[in-house]
Amino acid sequence: MNQNIWNDLPETREVVQARVEANPTLRNTYCHLTSPFRERFLDFLRGARTLPLTYDPFFKAIFDPTLHPERLSGLISSLLGIPVKVKEIIPVEDRMLDGESLLIMDVLVELEDGSLTNVEIQKIPYAFPAERMACYSSDLVMRQYARTKSLRGEKFSYQDMRKVYTIVIFEKSPKSFSKIPNCYIHRGRIVFDSGLEMDFLQEYCLVALDVFRQNPYSEDRNEQTAWLSFLTTETLEDAERLMNKYPWLEEIYKEIAMLRQKPGEVLHMFSEALKIMDRNTVNYMIEEQQKELEEKDKQLQEKDQEILALKKQLEELQSKG
Repeated sequence: MNQNIWNDLPETREVVQARVEANPTLRNTYCHLTSPFRERFLDFLRGARTLPLTYDPFFKAIFDPTLHPERLSGLISSLLGIPVKVKEIIPVEDRMLDGESLLIMDVLVELEDGSLTNVEIQKIPYAFPAERMACYSSDLVMRQYARTKSLRGEKFSYQDMRKVYTIVIFEKSPKSFSKIPNCYIHRGRIVFDSGLEMDFLQEYCLVALDVFRQNPYSEDRNEQTAWLSFLTTETLEDAERLMNKYPWLEEIYKEIAMLRQKPGEVLHMFSEALKIMDRNTVNYMIEEQQKELEEKDKQLQEKDQEILALKKQLEELQSKG
């Protein structure tokens, strides 16, 4: 990365760690981080790596639509393949759905044309099946319905409704994605097998970052490639190469570099990211255990049916004998 961005050479891990542990304000929070998070935090402070932007606190800091609406607009436009403009961010706490989300990052925004877009990053590949995605999309529809009807009153018409887009970015894509190799972005909508054309509200965009990293055509120079590369880049060398290809990213990297002067703020972000990871891991484990119990119940029921069938056959043989 350009020297004028970082202003100094990378320090040693030991020097940075000693400085953090000597600071009473930082030490307690730092000690409560897991080992991987500590290392990533130290690597950032000493100028060895960038921030992990696929975690909620870091993503929201860089893509804050209040401060930089053009960034989130650019990312969403590149993924959907249509030009959009973010109008405002909407609190996700207002969800109509019950229960905890299994998302590591969740941003809900209203676009300029009134449509709603949910941008989510998923680190647990099997915790977001199609059923969950459909529920989240339906939540967007009902949220928009309630808001629009409240604003329009008696003048409300279903034609006032706008699109809702569910964007899910997978750090590690589910196994089903491997059935379509060399493709890292999938856009979908409701279609009929007869060819009947109807424009439904719900649309989806699924992005596999792990596939993106491996594919040669991800090197094509376009805005979508720039944003996805930005999300997946970790080393300063890769960041420098990315800025050479897309000079407009330099402003964002300068902003990231400036955060090295605010270790307390960055440490808080790491702490928040860890809390989200811990909560989501617990929720995921509960779901997996529930699935396992249901599978065992199903197997027991099948065995009971087999035993009943064998009993019936034995009774029939005995009656004939």
